[in-house]
Amino acid sequence: MISEAVVGALQGFVPQENIRLMEPMAGHTTFRIGGPADCFLQLENEEQLKKVRRYLGLAGVPFFVLGNGSNLLVNDSGYPGVILQIGQKMSGIAVEGTRIAAKAGTSLVQAARAALTYGLTGLEFASGIPGTVGGGVVMNAGAYGGEMSQVVEQVRVVNREGEVMELDNDTMEFGYRTSAIKGGGFTVTEVTFLLEPGDRNEIKARMEDLADRRRSKQPLEYPSAGSTFKRPEGNFAGKLIMEAGLGGFQIGGARVSDKHCGFIVNAENATAQDVKSVIDAVRIRVKEKFHVELEPEIIFLGW
Repeated sequence: MISEAVVGALQGFVPQENIRLMEPMAGHTTFRIGGPADCFLQLENEEQLKKVRRYLGLAGVPFFVLGNGSNLLVNDSGYPGVILQIGQKMSGIAVEGTRIAAKAGTSLVQAARAALTYGLTGLEFASGIPGTVGGGVVMNAGAYGGEMSQVVEQVRVVNREGEVMELDNDTMEFGYRTSAIKGGGFTVTEVTFLLEPGDRNEIKARMEDLADRRRSKQPLEYPSAGSTFKRPEGNFAGKLIMEAGLGGFQIGGARVSDKHCGFIVNAENATAQDVKSVIDAVRIRVKEKFHVELEPEIIFLGW
């Protein structure tokens, strides 16, 4: 449990109405699953983040930075630390020429729509990704042949000491579903995208085509965290899972989607343990049948 002294200190950095104790995380993840976080902070600006990060580091209090919770499975027992939410209260977009500066809490959908409005191409792939700009940069989010590494020019971050840094594309060390932010102790506050002029009608048509493809191929009617596993080299996780005969495989309320076997969905009030059990069973079966080690793409918090 977070001590009263820690909560009192945090109240000196963040408005009291933005601090919640024992906050159920099911309301903050796209899986709609998760026990309570000891302390949940909604941050409003970079200055608050700097002060809170510096304090938590000095006090040795564990914390996790949350965006839209679209790639996250929180334990049923919750998280014994502080959740720092960078969401709507830290969102906003500014456009200058072919550059879009988006605060970290801005949704990727909003960023893609802004690009459309200003006739800028390059972000169409992000128009259906249910995450934030900050979270998307951390994991180098991508879809349908596009990814963040292709359009990010600069990333503004706060480091472990509460200091602001600017990282360019090369410094970000983008890789498949990873970046220098992962494990680097950085928290993203703003991202600058460098795009290209395009035809609005063509950009809109591309976004609508991708939306149609998502609706037809992905189980959007169920809560999930998107693709559960990273793409194994030379193959596709969903294809291997399907060929292993696991389409529709279910434990408790968690199920391998029949529509897209790369998705594990919350079909019937699943618990986090249900999802974890399905993930474990899928990994074992695929390894036994194809000698391929599937690596989860989602983050396990509180396990």
